[in-house]
Amino acid sequence: MTFNGLGMGLGNLSRVSNAKTRSISPENFTGEKGKGAMATEGTGASCARDLGVGWKISPSVWVEGNQTFTMAEIEGPGVIQHIWLTCPPERWRSLVINMYWDDEKEPSVRVPVGDFFANGWCERSNVNSLPISVNPAGGFNCYWEMPFRKTARIEMENMSHENVVLYYQIDYALTEIPEDAAYFHAQWRRSNPLKFKEVHTILDGVKGRGHYVGTYLAWQVNSNNWWGEGEVKFYLDGDGEYPTICGTGTEDYFGGAWNWDMNNQYTTYSTPFLGMHQVIKPDGLYRANQRFGMYRWHVMDPIRFEEELKVTIQALGWRTHGRYYPLRDDISSTAFWYQLEPHAPHPSLGSVDDLEVV
Repeated sequence: MTFNGLGMGLGNLSRVSNAKTRSISPENFTGEKGKGAMATEGTGASCARDLGVGWKISPSVWVEGNQTFTMAEIEGPGVIQHIWLTCPPERWRSLVINMYWDDEKEPSVRVPVGDFFANGWCERSNVNSLPISVNPAGGFNCYWEMPFRKTARIEMENMSHENVVLYYQIDYALTEIPEDAAYFHAQWRRSNPLKFKEVHTILDGVKGRGHYVGTYLAWQVNSNNWWGEGEVKFYLDGDGEYPTICGTGTEDYFGGAWNWDMNNQYTTYSTPFLGMHQVIKPDGLYRANQRFGMYRWHVMDPIRFEEELKVTIQALGWRTHGRYYPLRDDISSTAFWYQLEPHAPHPSLGSVDDLEVV
């Protein structure tokens, strides 16, 4: 059989393929063969004025305020295999990444860029996982495999009124895509604050066939004491009041235990599939709340659905006399999944004020 170059790993790295490797960046906006490093204008033109063409003339772009910049338009079939980008941390919530597959009108991915890369709090935090890697200082890397059959379009939407500099590179292969390959999706939601005795919905309204592959949470605690007793629930294919899958607690779902408490401190970790990689502590002045960043990638244990999917999490702490206490925290979630098209439209993100970290 001819190897199409998908599903890359150490086990198939030696196999030769007819897939054609291409890359899009501000030095080659179209990804065409032999068309890189030809820019005569760009953000580096002044710096390269003594050297000329080929010497980093166009390493980045400006995304104008309240405008959308098209990062890539690709004719398929093919697969996006790696995305790298960086931009100022204070813009990680007001920049929204949108991805469209096969000429669809509604994006399959619509997420603030920081949350997409497990950095929703607009403060740099390294991530050492398999599909998402964030490296000093704010280098965002994505290895989620994203197949498409006709076209792929990736946009960066600037919801603020200020211009933002963006560096990026999108690496992909032009190759045949198998019939059973589903499309990559990601969705962002926020409860700020979560209403008393209600659950935060991570994902809902998914119709069709596919599998859930990841959760990222940016969680602000608005009270004292331990806050992570809440269960994660997956409602599959007609589940009613009760789910098919119910976890045992927040830190348990993200692969930890016992409040992540070691020596009376929250202990961070970042592993290939699970992490609680960020703790932002009060500073005794204006920073009053603790904030956390957590991810779980269901790479080895995808949650498969045939018809529909809903995912929720409780915000649950403690009150007196050993009783649970429903919390009113600020919770932002990003859900990652694959499904066959068509997909339901994403809920509105709201205004830039609804996204803001304050």
